[in-house]
Amino acid sequence: MEPLPSPPRIAVAGLASLVTDRVPPLGYFMVSAVFHYLGPSFAVLLFAKLDPLGVAWLRIATAALVFGLSRRAWLFWRRADARQIRLVVALGLVLAAMNAVFYLAIARLPLGTVGAIEFIGPILLAAIGLRSRRNLLALALALSGVALLTHVRLAGEPWGYLFAFGNAALFLLYILLGHRIAAAGGAAGIERLAAAMMVALLAITPVGLGAAWPAFSDPLLLLAGAGVGIASSVVPYICDQLAMARLARAHFSLLLSLLPAMAVLIGVVVLRQLPSAAEMQGIALVIAGVALHREAGQARA
Repeated sequence: MEPLPSPPRIAVAGLASLVTDRVPPLGYFMVSAVFHYLGPSFAVLLFAKLDPLGVAWLRIATAALVFGLSRRAWLFWRRADARQIRLVVALGLVLAAMNAVFYLAIARLPLGTVGAIEFIGPILLAAIGLRSRRNLLALALALSGVALLTHVRLAGEPWGYLFAFGNAALFLLYILLGHRIAAAGGAAGIERLAAAMMVALLAITPVGLGAAWPAFSDPLLLLAGAGVGIASSVVPYICDQLAMARLARAHFSLLLSLLPAMAVLIGVVVLRQLPSAAEMQGIALVIAGVALHREAGQARA
């Protein structure tokens, strides 16, 4: 039997809950939206020094360390039931694969292009779950946008698109599993997320640790990799959990239409990746599709 929390810990937990509850869920989403691509844009700058899989390992390792120590993630495995463990292990495997293929994609393609392709999965899922004219139009817009994007660059970077579409499928799984994790509430969801990051670290270590090894002889490079991890995984994943716990999945999916635009903006500001007119049209079509689609159970506009 575990000891009861001490009064100071109860007071701190109550204060944290009060603060998090007073911040509107949209506020958490906007913070997540900024860091969702701000961290990866810094990762692109590290690719000159480290292989993308090495940067992905540093990102996940940093997040696992921060989450593990702050949430005492090892305790989850002692009190979780079999269903919770299966869910957390599945999310951890998805996080490892998603981070790896995402970094392999942005090493070859502009951040805005990868960010647009990322949303094909959620729109396709909505169209399957609710076969309305609105969703079919949304899917047509998004597919048209992706077709335009791939036509612009496919000949030069076929592997980049393979990784980008793989990331899109994994991002869909992240949304589905993330909402199931968040269903227990913000604090419990973050605890499960911390445990999932431990699984993600174990999963990516065989392919990523060797690529990250040069950073251990360069303190500045190691610190930069840790910064990417905090900006890419710690801040946005916590904000995602706090937003998902208070937003319906349909509403959350609708807000995701902001992310492709954020990817383009950060790509321009941080990486100087100026999209062509055709790429801007493709990204605009994807954003329109994400904004237009509706999921089952969401009120029709």
